[in-house]
Amino acid sequence: MESLKQFWLVVVDVWEKGLFGVDLGRIVAALLIVFGFLIIRRLFAKLLMGRLSALAKRTQFELDDEIVEAMEEPLAFIPVVLGVFIAAEYLSLSGQLQTFAEQTVRSLVAYVIFWILVRLVEPLSFLLKRLEELFSPTMVDWLIKAIRVAFIFLGAATILEIWGIKVGPILAGLGLFGVAVALGAQDLFKNLISGLLIIAERRFSPGQWICVDGIVEGTVEKIGFRSTLIRRFDKAPVHVPNSKLSDNAVTNFSAMTHRRIYWMIGVEYRTTVGQLRKIRDGIEQYILGSEDFAKPPEVATFVRIDRFNDSSIDIMVYCFTKTTVWGEWLAIKEKLAYEIKNIVLGAGSSFAFPSTSLYVETLPTEQAEAFVPPPVKASN
Repeated sequence: MESLKQFWLVVVDVWEKGLFGVDLGRIVAALLIVFGFLIIRRLFAKLLMGRLSALAKRTQFELDDEIVEAMEEPLAFIPVVLGVFIAAEYLSLSGQLQTFAEQTVRSLVAYVIFWILVRLVEPLSFLLKRLEELFSPTMVDWLIKAIRVAFIFLGAATILEIWGIKVGPILAGLGLFGVAVALGAQDLFKNLISGLLIIAERRFSPGQWICVDGIVEGTVEKIGFRSTLIRRFDKAPVHVPNSKLSDNAVTNFSAMTHRRIYWMIGVEYRTTVGQLRKIRDGIEQYILGSEDFAKPPEVATFVRIDRFNDSSIDIMVYCFTKTTVWGEWLAIKEKLAYEIKNIVLGAGSSFAFPSTSLYVETLPTEQAEAFVPPPVKASN
């Protein structure tokens, strides 16, 4: 019996002293408190967010709905922070443990605050959309991302300061480290600066059709910090370094005001001067009379007898359509081709095709040539 009594005293002593001098019963109770708040977290979020969503839907603005949606996850984390705070107070810690508990609660509070700020950047970004008149939409998107990164950095710095870690020396060390990294990451910074120049100069924007000489042609999908995503017309994505887009010639087809048609139409050499005039005038009248084509002096329009080719008389057709949409341009060009076909045939001429003429001075006759035997040499 004496042994059992001693054993029980050991159990009680361990239970009372517990971990770091804290009663194990209190530790278990504190864990149950945290666990209980984790359970009611979803209920709290459902009730609170349901109430806020109902209030937001009563208004005619969509901004408050977006703000409520953005704050849903951070607000749902508040019961967890509250549970940790109540559990720490229940434990009645002292000394370093109390300091640790206070710093933990402060860190969680700072985490929730900056989490809310980061989530609010997106719905409140409409305030920066007015800057699109001065900067491109892509530059505004970069600015929004920079603000989000700044909040993340400030949140991390705040939490470090709570734990007594000075941010200044870390930044100084990162500065020296950054110099070393910069020497080995020159291409990265070059692409970053090139991306900023592309956006500042408004060379192109997402959704536009561009062609980079010798590199790629397609539609711009995203301008990133290091590279730009261009989707070719076969739907294959191509990531092009921004330096390539900055150093090479870039043709922005989406910025065209009109779309050009430039043809050389060859008619036969037997076409008379009157027929040539009729063909030329007919094509010109059709272009100038059609609403599909832009008119001078807005654009240059030419229908001229251009040159005498090897096997044809060439008529140059040079004009511009009002539309820049490729599909519509193809349909207009097809209608012009039909009309030119009718005009040429209606004038009594026809289209030439490559041919070769062979001129022979004399033709061989059907009579056999006389055979003249060679002279016989006299014998000695």
